[in-house]
Amino acid sequence: MSEETYEVMASAPTMPGLRVAILGTGKMGGILLQAFLKNNLFSSEQLFATVHHAERAQALSAQFGIEVTTDNLAAAREADVILVGVKPVQVPTLIEHIRPALSPKKMVLSFAASVKTRSIEDAAKCDLAVVRAMPNTPAMLAAGITALCAGRFVSADQMAVAQKIFQTVGRTVVVDEKHMDAVTGLSGSGPAFLYIIIEALAEAGVNVGLPRDVATLLAAQTTLGSARMVLETGYHPALLKDAVTTPAGCTVDGILELEEGGLRVTLIKAVKRATQRAKELASG
Repeated sequence: MSEETYEVMASAPTMPGLRVAILGTGKMGGILLQAFLKNNLFSSEQLFATVHHAERAQALSAQFGIEVTTDNLAAAREADVILVGVKPVQVPTLIEHIRPALSPKKMVLSFAASVKTRSIEDAAKCDLAVVRAMPNTPAMLAAGITALCAGRFVSADQMAVAQKIFQTVGRTVVVDEKHMDAVTGLSGSGPAFLYIIIEALAEAGVNVGLPRDVATLLAAQTTLGSARMVLETGYHPALLKDAVTTPAGCTVDGILELEEGGLRVTLIKAVKRATQRAKELASG
């Protein structure tokens, strides 16, 4: 995340009627704050944040021009929408601590991995609107994908607010909560899998004689362009693959090597294993 200081924009914010607090402003919380101000979604007066240490609070306050403290309860009292960014194991204690500030008129938007909406609702002891989010690290470049699911008391308008919040860092998709572990295994863990693929393609380029910087650029940009082709054309990946694969050409020989090496099955197994681990964390 950039350490540049953000100035308040002169134009009115897109969502002027809401006050938002981020409790536990770590890496993703900082990315969201940066995106809110850059996209003028909220003004600095609408934003509150908390961190664990006073020195960090002072630094973030100076960077973003917003109120940053170590007092979670005070920040929650100020906010209409409360974003929970603490570690999953800390969520029950946090919700218990801020319970006096919670009411059915407020919304909690949690991006703590594997924490179910029902557990937050139960800890709040009221009909609290809870939205669970699973963003991924390309959110840093506003190229992320965030899956959202609604708890029992979330209205359509509140879900629309949650979508607007995370659309500042990429695309959003709404799923049933039963699919959130699969989301974690695919898009949450997926960037790491793709980095390995890019690294391997670059190593292959070096192996056949390319300079390392050129090979890495070719591999990364090819991955980016291929992803855009899927997203922007709407074509099935298999159809796009066939368009590259000419009869008796170079690509088909390479594809045969991939199939023989089990790349397709290995990737499927990787997503399944990551999903299983997410289920274990959610139940443990």
